[in-house]
Amino acid sequence: MTEPDVSIAVLAFDEEENIGAVLAELFAYLDQQPWAAEVLVVDDGSQDDTAGAAAAALGARGRVIRHERNRGMGGGLKSAAVAARGRWLTFLPADGQIPPEAVGTLMAARPGVDLVFSVYADRDDGLARKVLSWGVRALIRAVHGVRMRSDGPWLVRRALFDPAQLEPETFFLNFELPIRAQAARMRVATVVVPCRPRLAGVSKTARPGRALGVARDLLDMRRRRLRELWAGWRS
Repeated sequence: MTEPDVSIAVLAFDEEENIGAVLAELFAYLDQQPWAAEVLVVDDGSQDDTAGAAAAALGARGRVIRHERNRGMGGGLKSAAVAARGRWLTFLPADGQIPPEAVGTLMAARPGVDLVFSVYADRDDGLARKVLSWGVRALIRAVHGVRMRSDGPWLVRRALFDPAQLEPETFFLNFELPIRAQAARMRVATVVVPCRPRLAGVSKTARPGRALGVARDLLDMRRRRLRELWAGWRS
């Protein structure tokens, strides 16, 4: 079987009403591209029939990975990485906020690099979310000394994405990846992608207490990295 150029993980939690339209738009776009893609829908413990709707929309063109419980964005990405066959790995949310053209923008930037990040061209986050975003970046600079901005999907060489090393099950994995990429001196590019309102339903990510959770995750990652360095020095 031919190895796809890219594996696209579509991350879904209670997205039964959106997943069919999102996949139809994605396949219409992929049919026009010169590179080959595989599509993996990760149903992260949905309480609705996201898995059934995804299977119906995919047909024979992709696979559904089902979590029995909600693990979080990091857990979904790690499950997709284990199942993926593509040379590159990226993801899209199943809410329709990121158009499939974003994958093409990421793919166009891959020559000569290991990892491509994306930032949003325009997104009306509101004051609370902007303050949270600024606070998270400030915490990352303070704890890890890394200046970073990565808003949306990224694209990474699959061989460099190690689920065993990336411990977070939550959305914090999207912060740990660039921190580790900088430490490993990966070749990195950044592109601009659009972000639009979700098709239906409400966001499950903008919850109170997120900044405190990020702070805990950052400190935990700091401890893990110190243990890794100590183990390296001793070996």
